[in-house]
Amino acid sequence: MRRDSIFYRLFQQSPELLFALLEEPPSNAAEYRFDSVAVKEPKFEIDGVFLPPETENPGIIYFCEVQFQKDQLLYERMFGESFLYFYRNRDRYSDWQSVIIYPSRSAEQADFHPYRSLIHSDQVHRIYLDELGEFRQLPLGIALMVLTILPENNAPSEARFLLEQSSQPEIESRFRDFIIEMVGRIMSYKFDSLSREEVEAMLNISFEDTRVYRELREEITERVTEEVTERVTEEVATTTAINLVMRSLTRRLRQELSEQVRSQIATLSVSQLEDLAEALVDFASFSDLATWLEQHS
Repeated sequence: MRRDSIFYRLFQQSPELLFALLEEPPSNAAEYRFDSVAVKEPKFEIDGVFLPPETENPGIIYFCEVQFQKDQLLYERMFGESFLYFYRNRDRYSDWQSVIIYPSRSAEQADFHPYRSLIHSDQVHRIYLDELGEFRQLPLGIALMVLTILPENNAPSEARFLLEQSSQPEIESRFRDFIIEMVGRIMSYKFDSLSREEVEAMLNISFEDTRVYRELREEITERVTEEVTERVTEEVATTTAINLVMRSLTRRLRQELSEQVRSQIATLSVSQLEDLAEALVDFASFSDLATWLEQHS
């Protein structure tokens, strides 16, 4: 089950969900932005980072790790990458915090003795989803996180409960659609052998009527259109390059190209056509072209 993508989707939509897990969230939690950041040298990327708003006063950066599989070097990697990024951006942030989300304590790195002073400090927060309390008493956003770890025998009933709660009049329509989307994603991942229709029947809901899925269909349509346009543009560029090279060869060699040679040239990639365009200025006879094609076929 691809839990990382589920949690990152949750945090992108509602960054304040992370701070709902902490005892002392920042006063400007709603202004934070969830993103990934890259460090060029040595090159690596930190997937989960909560960035404070850009103001005159540097804010606190929160590093987030969602860890459902035991990694015996997690803290080595996490602290190493986080400290290097903080060092490279020291002027942008006043402090740092780290939040690690585990399904349970059994998923945590066994030996963290070298980092005991950090892990037991007020800068590192270890969250165990199975210890957050009674499922139906949790806020909706946190309940979505806990839904990812529920066993298959009671996950459907609890998912339906979340959908019922999201239909309450005090819930904003945008957040309601988000709850429906995330419940659908989580249950589809959890029951990956079921079709979308079967997941809908399990939850007694139709995803097609929601704004989220309408937007998703529009996004897919737009993406397909862009891909088709790019392919057409690439094909036009290739055809143009082929025609230019063939005309240049005909002028250079002062003879028409045979169908066999034309077919060989038509199979070349754009980069090969560019190489041929540079090489043909040195061709003295047709044999030079034949040799080049044989070497690059």
